[in-house]
Amino acid sequence: MNTFLLAAEEGGIEVGVHHQWHVFGLTFNADTIISTLIAAAIIVGIALYLAWRATSGVPSGLQLTFETITEQIEQQVEDQIGIKTAPFVVPLAVTLFVFILIANWISIVPHAWEEFIRPPTADVNLTFAMAFFVIILVHVTGIRALGARKYFGHFLKPYPVMLPLEIMTEIAKPFTLSLRLFGNILAGGVMVAVLGLLLPDVIAWAPIVLWKLFDLFVGVIQAFIFALLTIIYFGFAIGGQEEEGAH
Repeated sequence: MNTFLLAAEEGGIEVGVHHQWHVFGLTFNADTIISTLIAAAIIVGIALYLAWRATSGVPSGLQLTFETITEQIEQQVEDQIGIKTAPFVVPLAVTLFVFILIANWISIVPHAWEEFIRPPTADVNLTFAMAFFVIILVHVTGIRALGARKYFGHFLKPYPVMLPLEIMTEIAKPFTLSLRLFGNILAGGVMVAVLGLLLPDVIAWAPIVLWKLFDLFVGVIQAFIFALLTIIYFGFAIGGQEEEGAH
């Protein structure tokens, strides 16, 4: 493991090390900010294009792709919560999925550009920010939908003795949600760096290209998992308890 990490560092990727800007005593990870802005610009561009070219007739491939994504997420939300119960969960999950997907796919940029353009999801600061945002919103939504007494009361079920375990589970959620995404995307970048270091330049391009193509697949899976877990957490907070009350 030490040899692997040393090779990664020599290849230009160090865990937790970023090109930084220092402004008014604050430190900003430049590569994460640049890559996040690129991902956001791509999403805004796609949204504007779809708004301009959307049609009720024969859809374009891009429109069909987004309609398919939205339909699948709507189905997941309906199964877990019910769209009418929390209508904002669908656009939230779609936005998270598309943003994380584009952010992950930035890994396909040429290796020479990776000093300033890396997948922003390979920075734990971004994945933590997204995870804590989701978990806080889940709790706020649960309290608003059920009332504080009923919402916090479910942590005492089925037995009050389970309360410490329930609290530990809630504390762990943002960490597992963020570190799963961070670890998988960072590992892809580390592997590219190791391949570039260990193999001669004349042949290194082939396994690097193949690994980057594999990273595209991993990027889809990780984006899907993050969005799905977001829906499931809202389901735990709202859906299951509302069904309890209905009986």
